[in-house]
Amino acid sequence: MSKLRFAPMFVLLAAVGFNATLPVLGLTQSAYAADDADKAKVETVRPEIGTPLQAAQALMKEQKYKEALAKIAETDAVGDKTAYETYTIDRMRGAAAASAGDADLAAKSFQAVIASGRLAPADQAKIVKALGSLYYEAQNYPKAIEWLSRSLKESGRDPETRTLLVQSYYLSNDIPRATTELQADIAADEAAGRTPTEITLKLLISCALKSNDKAAYLTTLEKLNTYYPKKEYWADLINKVQSKPGFSDRLILDVYRLKAATVQLQTSTEFTDMAQLALLAGFPAEAKKTLEQGYQAGLLGSGPDAAKQKRLRDQATKAAADDLKTMAQSEASVASSKEGTGQINLGYALVTAGQFDKGLALMEDGLKKSGVKRSEDAKLHLGIAYQMAGQKDKAIQAFKSVQGTDGVADLARLWVMQVNHPVN
Repeated sequence: MSKLRFAPMFVLLAAVGFNATLPVLGLTQSAYAADDADKAKVETVRPEIGTPLQAAQALMKEQKYKEALAKIAETDAVGDKTAYETYTIDRMRGAAAASAGDADLAAKSFQAVIASGRLAPADQAKIVKALGSLYYEAQNYPKAIEWLSRSLKESGRDPETRTLLVQSYYLSNDIPRATTELQADIAADEAAGRTPTEITLKLLISCALKSNDKAAYLTTLEKLNTYYPKKEYWADLINKVQSKPGFSDRLILDVYRLKAATVQLQTSTEFTDMAQLALLAGFPAEAKKTLEQGYQAGLLGSGPDAAKQKRLRDQATKAAADDLKTMAQSEASVASSKEGTGQINLGYALVTAGQFDKGLALMEDGLKKSGVKRSEDAKLHLGIAYQMAGQKDKAIQAFKSVQGTDGVADLARLWVMQVNHPVN
């Protein structure tokens, strides 16, 4: 997980007036105080302090921040500074240092500004947040945690501050605390009907990786892909499910079917492998369609394997045509059988050939019969058939009925995700 990046500090500081146009460097300034009588007071800075600070302000306007710091440093030689003069110097020095990229000096200056007690509450809240961000950028994560936590405590929930805080836990290698905080944020978002941020979910995945928690990784990856479906997330998710212990090799064709519906098949080998598996399973129309997609994608029909790919395509085309000729006879045969597997397979073949109504009816009737071989696979295929037919509600219902520990239920769960959150 790469380090998150946020707005440069000088942008944050400009929000509270720490920029080159800040009109505080005349020789008088009204100071913030707690009561009305104090608010009426006017405090001054002496010319030997005001003059270099005004010069520093002009240099900051020209983005000459190091030169501005040098001008501000001239005030260090002035003795017997008033509290207001010290506050004004620290405030300007903090702005210049932050803009110059000197996080340590900026942090030191702003802490002195806060300690002065002269800031309005709104300004102080912004500076506390800015301090947390400064320490974060300086990779001083213990200090970042201290100030970001204070910001959240004093100012309430702020998504950016909260993200920086959790990121600080993560980067300081406090993975258990980062995990706990991230899980709490996600739960709070979901309870409030908000979508957890992609950054939050990706950070939790990184925590699972660091903890070697494969179950947590998969759970969070599914959540990430649910809210932010992307091909790269799908590819990782399918790979993780397929590599789980106990995943059955008989489901490889179903893996290809899910890939085709999400990340899409990416290589000539994937297209030809899926087509061959579909032929072996008795679904030549599916094999033919897969190969046609490979040719349309420009991945088949050229190179050293072009002749072999053409033979496979010719085989699938002929088998699909022959299958159509015998389907009526096959339908009568499987309908009279007490066992529903043949009826389910024929129904799926009809669906892949575009005959949705007839195929789905056969599959539904077949599942009602006793003795169905691999009934959970049949339910998965019924869901896929419903999805191909555009019947999404029925597809989800079928997928949710699938059970098992050999990977079939995992694939069904991912199909529900695909139906509800298709890849853009």
